[in-house]
Amino acid sequence: MTKALDLTDIQGNIIKGYGRYGFPVARYTFFRIEDSQKGRDFVNGVLQKVTSAVTWASDKNPSGIPKPPATTNIAFTYNGLVALGLPLRSLKGFPPEFVTGMKVRKEILGDDGPSAPEHWDKIWQDEPVHVWVSINGRNKDAIEERYQWLRAILAKSAGGVVQLTGHRGEAGDDLPYQEAAALLDANGYPTPKEHFGYTDGIGNPVFEGQFPEDEYYRVIGQGKPTRNKDVLKAWQPLATGEFILGHPDEAEEYPAAPAPKLLSRNGTYMVYRKLHENVGAFNNFLKNLAKDFPGGEELLAAKFSGRWRDNGAPLDFAPDVESKNMLDKKIKAIDLRIANPVSPEDKKSAEEEKLALRIRWVNFNYSDDPSGAKCPLSAHIRRINPRGSLEHNTESFNTPGALVNRRRLLRRGLPYGKVVNPSADNGDHGIIFMALNASIERQFEFVQQQWVNFGNDFSQGNVKEVLLGNHCPASPSSVLLQTNPDAPDAPDAPDAGGRPFFVSNIPRMVETRGGDFFFIPSLTALRMIAEGTIDPT
Repeated sequence: MTKALDLTDIQGNIIKGYGRYGFPVARYTFFRIEDSQKGRDFVNGVLQKVTSAVTWASDKNPSGIPKPPATTNIAFTYNGLVALGLPLRSLKGFPPEFVTGMKVRKEILGDDGPSAPEHWDKIWQDEPVHVWVSINGRNKDAIEERYQWLRAILAKSAGGVVQLTGHRGEAGDDLPYQEAAALLDANGYPTPKEHFGYTDGIGNPVFEGQFPEDEYYRVIGQGKPTRNKDVLKAWQPLATGEFILGHPDEAEEYPAAPAPKLLSRNGTYMVYRKLHENVGAFNNFLKNLAKDFPGGEELLAAKFSGRWRDNGAPLDFAPDVESKNMLDKKIKAIDLRIANPVSPEDKKSAEEEKLALRIRWVNFNYSDDPSGAKCPLSAHIRRINPRGSLEHNTESFNTPGALVNRRRLLRRGLPYGKVVNPSADNGDHGIIFMALNASIERQFEFVQQQWVNFGNDFSQGNVKEVLLGNHCPASPSSVLLQTNPDAPDAPDAPDAGGRPFFVSNIPRMVETRGGDFFFIPSLTALRMIAEGTIDPT
């Protein structure tokens, strides 16, 4: 990862997933601009605290800047850029999917039935949303302090910028902002869990310039696969231009972007979606189906996702209950050595062993599982990132990831709400899903349409992904959990050579509750927008 990026110019939420940096709570606010000049004044005010991607100080890097108590980032819909008075020539340079917005793309995204726009939160029903401002905090007090600062900035633009209400929540359906926060464990500590119980946020893509070279291990399993057998060379960082405009992409081209270059360079597009999780439907479906599944409820849940719910280990690594139990014992033994080492050398050795184990959580490519016997072809992680598995004939392409590298998504966001009744689907709880990509159409929309709601690339016809698919009772969905055709017959081992397991009448487990497409500009572009000095000629 030798490519140098201007981290002072890139908004911090592009480079960093804040939750992993000690910011477990967030508040997302939305605004409409009714006066261009006051809108630009508002942007200029927010700009004073916009968080860049500059490295924060840590024990490993004491030369970084101090970590703030809260972060602030800002993005705009196409209508928002129009309201801010961007020149027509610049506006014409934005891609059509961004221009039309998420509602118009509902058929492509599968937002039908209970996910249709008429069922979204009220904020997405009325006049268009123009501006998104996020606050991520190290605690709730930091969130509230930064929010009050934002409200003061808003007050200076009174009459020209309006904060939008209409967010659904447990306390009502017309809240002034969307809250989100990591789920807590029994001791009150943040966890990487979501409401279905899965460990989330594993395997985000890594691109050139994102991390220092000495953090080479981050690329393993998270970059793009190569044919090199050396684990340190088997993966390379993806091209920066897959995620940040103004840089070469995997096609060795610069992504299409609006003029002038300073408007688009170091910016990107964000997909914001509020996804409600039908926890009751998921739990009931899983429990009833597991009665007939030889591997039990937790293995079945892992088959839906591709990872075990508790620790996130991939089925490629631990494909059955026995191997999972052995892995748990190994993890426990390593943790005991770290907590009670016999010597400093023993602790260092245990920490290195744990890092190597964690790398194994992402270092796989399904090459030894072409049939889906371990990780089904309908599993969530296999559909979202097929790695090299779409290359059905070995060495068909220059790289095993040739069909995947241009479809990767940087995932951001946090869970929201609290599950009050785990046997019911009502309430307000789910995930605030945010995906960053240089091309909404080629990356997010393709994955959502072709890999989540359609399965032809996996030789699965119209079989949907289990967890995110837009399943409909009028046309019941089903999937087949594959077995290994080369294994000896073992009827009680669903991942061996026994009978395939048929899953039918899948309920819709996730419903869209709102969202839109946003442009996240660089800090340079933000200054130009605030000053009204964008000149595309």
